[in-house]
Amino acid sequence: MTHMIDLRSDTVTKPTPGMIAAMAAAEVGDDVYGEDPTVNRLEVRVAELLGKEAALFVPSGSMSNQIAVKTHTQPGDELICEEFCHIYNWEAGGPAFLSGVTCRTVRAEYGVIELTQLRDKIRPINDHMVRTRLVCLENTHNRGGGRIFPIEKVREISGWARQNKLAIHLDGARLWNAIVATGVAAAEWARHLDTISVCFSKGLGAPIGSALVGPAEFITRARRYRKIFGGAMRQAGVIAAAAIYALDHHVERLAEDHRNAKLIAEAVADVPGLRLDPPDVHTNLVWFEVEPELGPAKDVVAKLKARSILIGGGDGRVLRACTHLDVSAADAERAADTIRKTLRRPVAV
Repeated sequence: MTHMIDLRSDTVTKPTPGMIAAMAAAEVGDDVYGEDPTVNRLEVRVAELLGKEAALFVPSGSMSNQIAVKTHTQPGDELICEEFCHIYNWEAGGPAFLSGVTCRTVRAEYGVIELTQLRDKIRPINDHMVRTRLVCLENTHNRGGGRIFPIEKVREISGWARQNKLAIHLDGARLWNAIVATGVAAAEWARHLDTISVCFSKGLGAPIGSALVGPAEFITRARRYRKIFGGAMRQAGVIAAAAIYALDHHVERLAEDHRNAKLIAEAVADVPGLRLDPPDVHTNLVWFEVEPELGPAKDVVAKLKARSILIGGGDGRVLRACTHLDVSAADAERAADTIRKTLRRPVAV
């Protein structure tokens, strides 16, 4: 029987046998008391990898980002972010709901903000206005098509933020993809940022978990907000072991996902009525628009599903294919072939 190729997200991966073995063998303790040795080892390792003083293990990337917003700000403050970023669009209004913080958005080309777009965005000191306190970036940018935020632009924005006494936070859920694609080390990205959120359950294939990384004093305060937000865990070494295994075995292989995404993007580009958006693929995400001549996007999703290919989206006209640990090169080739054969209309004679 033909197996289903799931391209909806890189969150759908299952733990590998080696990861399951590492989880089963994990040494555990009560993390709320700081007594889980595997969690402690993971936090030290991630902090060292990113060149920061400390890290905090949390259940999800959304929680990591929202703890960062809460710790950086006070109610009545404002953060600046890109219009289609995850923090603003897909975290359920967290800045407003959890922190009393408003978001000032900037529309950028595929998520990459230019410094020129920020220079006039700081509110003046005035009792009638919110206080601009934080800049949030996303790398890679999900709705930007897995676009890598260039290191030189991160450096420029960081210098501007620090000059203006603004904190800068990175939603780095897919920062691992940017590291592998560019060869720029994790610590080099991080030194331009005050705090970074990294995810273990997307490209790295762990079943759960993210980490917030930053200065020791900041992480001490963030730990309290993790408790308030309900994210404190007990014998969490079982899942921390999966994250450690992922760091050991699943980072460099992200290059395979990038190659596989390009195969799928080439197939999409070959189908009249599908338009890549963005037109180039940097990492493991392929976003594309279904033009009216092909009918509703949900019909495209249904046709591919009937042929054992799952694609994300369908409510509007935009769809996403995402390669990951559980999609092999052969799977990507089969998916590409299926897209061409299923969606290309016969040439009239």
